[in-house]
Amino acid sequence: MSKYLIISAMALLVAGCSPQELPETGELDAVHWRYATDPHGSSASYQGELVQQGIARIEFQRVPRVDASNNSWVELIYDLPEGRLQDEPRIELTYQSSTDLVVKLSQQEYGELGDQSYAHYQAIVPAAEDWQQVQLSLADFQRPDWTPATSVDQGIVPKHVNAIYLVPDLTDEEGGAARLAVRAVQLLP
Repeated sequence: MSKYLIISAMALLVAGCSPQELPETGELDAVHWRYATDPHGSSASYQGELVQQGIARIEFQRVPRVDASNNSWVELIYDLPEGRLQDEPRIELTYQSSTDLVVKLSQQEYGELGDQSYAHYQAIVPAAEDWQQVQLSLADFQRPDWTPATSVDQGIVPKHVNAIYLVPDLTDEEGGAARLAVRAVQLLP
């Protein structure tokens, strides 16, 4: 499999499907959005509130990896309103990103409550200066190449995925800057 998944834009909604996240206005609910950066000098900036006029907008500056024990990171985080994924969901994302974007499923087996590898399943979607809409199924997500040998692959357990992390695809060696905006995240059956 190549580093980049080729994912095509899909239709807005499938008839009869109700979005899990968007209220009737079609705007993001700010209560479900946050961001995180490492303690080594990476930073995030945004104007006013993180979510304004129904769009989450943020700029990141990621420093290069500090050393073998100290990784750098930047991430925009969408906490799932129900605290879990459905069994076989499709994730529909409408976004803009100055870099390719890593979409990660934050699952307890691989996070601080699990093996602490943080080797969450992920898919990469392409950079997009204009609004881009993609749909991802669970089959589109893979464990990262750097997954440690000590991390037992328990697969994707939808009821243990509590957040979707949106991470600019910046390298450990160089770090870099990225702009990201999200207009919609919908979980479709």
